Amino acid sequence: MQIQEARIVLLGAGGQLGRRLQAQAMSLGIALQAFDRHCLNIQDGASLACRLRECSPHIIINAAGYTQVDLAEQAVETAFAVNAAGPGHLAAVAQDLGAVLIQVSTDYVFDGHKSAPYVETDEPNPLGVYGASKLAGEAEVQARCAKHLILRTAWLFDPAGSNFVRTVLRLAHSRSSLRIVADQWGSPTCAQDLAGAVLSMACEALQPDFVDWGLYHYAGSPSVSWFEFAEAIIQAAWQQGLLAYQPALFPIPSAEYACAARRPLNSRLDCSKIAARFGIPPSDWRRALQDLRPYLTPV
Repeated sequence: MQIQEARIVLLGAGGQLGRRLQAQAMSLGIALQAFDRHCLNIQDGASLACRLRECSPHIIINAAGYTQVDLAEQAVETAFAVNAAGPGHLAAVAQDLGAVLIQVSTDYVFDGHKSAPYVETDEPNPLGVYGASKLAGEAEVQARCAKHLILRTAWLFDPAGSNFVRTVLRLAHSRSSLRIVADQWGSPTCAQDLAGAVLSMACEALQPDFVDWGLYHYAGSPSVSWFEFAEAIIQAAWQQGLLAYQPALFPIPSAEYACAARRPLNSRLDCSKIAARFGIPPSDWRRALQDLRPYLTPV
């Protein structure tokens, strides 16, 4: 089956990835039935099952999630309802319908103690509620749906939504200096690249001989610290004439940045598995910074 012929349901249509998936699908002639949380609540298992059976999808893409890392420390029940129970509901319906489920997860399932980039077989050990809830969602999908693809990603950014790139540019217009964490390392990922990876995997998963279900990592390259990422953003904005001045950047340790949730010091993801199986290269986040004007537009 060609992906243009498939019935595809997208949850999380209002998020960074959801918006990019809709735009790319439209450009490729792929029809998506897209739902945001107002149209279809992933926490409501009965309504979810009823609507999905009406749609009778070949593929379900779950881009929905509770992603507020610090707030999750207090909103534990909500985080697990959205990030764990919700994917469990989806997986059960997908299994009944014989559909493929593509579940998006996170680098924050790891504790950051490893010195090298994490591979799919490394043991997860989340530091906070957000990572724990996403890991629980992975387990629900693995247990309930045979035809699943779980895609862990990291440090997502896009002109739409709240993310590090938009925050740095906003602060750069109002402050003469910025203090940026320099001891957390990860893999910035452009939402447009992630959307392309999801659709490529969906296309492959529709083939009758596809058997490579399971867990994959997809993120950007090269890996950097938050401080280095901020440097690249400021430099790109300056070269594009988007800043009247360059604010001074000062590196700080995580201990000096107060936040409710602990973050892994290393959440770099090794993406060699997805490259070998699907031919998908890592996200080129530096290329994505070549036009930062859309990031200055209010969402």
